[in-house]
Amino acid sequence: MTFIRLVLSLLIVVSSVAVAQAKTVYVDDKLYLPVRSGPGSQYRIIENALPSGTPLEVLETAGEEYTKVRTPKGREGFVRNQYLTDTPIARDRLERATRNLENARSELNSVKERLSEVTAERDELSNSKTSLSSRSEELQQELRRIKEVSADALNIQRRNRELREENQKIRNDLEVLTAENERLEASKESDFMLLGAALVLGGVLLALVIPMLKPTRKTDNWA
Repeated sequence: MTFIRLVLSLLIVVSSVAVAQAKTVYVDDKLYLPVRSGPGSQYRIIENALPSGTPLEVLETAGEEYTKVRTPKGREGFVRNQYLTDTPIARDRLERATRNLENARSELNSVKERLSEVTAERDELSNSKTSLSSRSEELQQELRRIKEVSADALNIQRRNRELREENQKIRNDLEVLTAENERLEASKESDFMLLGAALVLGGVLLALVIPMLKPTRKTDNWA
């Protein structure tokens, strides 16, 4: 029976030690806390005056009044449970909250600066967009003008081609008329020469015929 109790006691101690080793406690809101070599005030102090808020690594529980801990300096000893707490003291929590607040303020300032930069970039992009829109409108107007000029140029070119064709046709007609005129002139000269020849021939014939038409004077036999 005594052996069974001993085994149960060892199991409880081992379980307590296993649970305690994964835990961290803090010196409570007291001014200073001594660390003793054993679980009682009769043991000597191995480290004196731990300030409030000092984190201690729990090694094992030693009854209801003491806990075996390891200090930040690596020393192992016992402290009273009434001076320990599972959470940091109010001063440390306040300091942590203050640091968090400062970090939040710093992040907020960074966000504000970034927001200002993004706003400036947005305004710049908006101005660039406006400028690009204006430039695009100008280019569109220039393109329309070029198209109109091109259309006029094409019309002028087509008209010039038509005029050249008409001019060539007129030249061809002029050449035909010139050739016809020359033929007519040559024909007139030929007709005139024929008429002259006919007149000359007629005159010759008349000269020959007229004497023959005159009555001959009879010889007076009675003379």
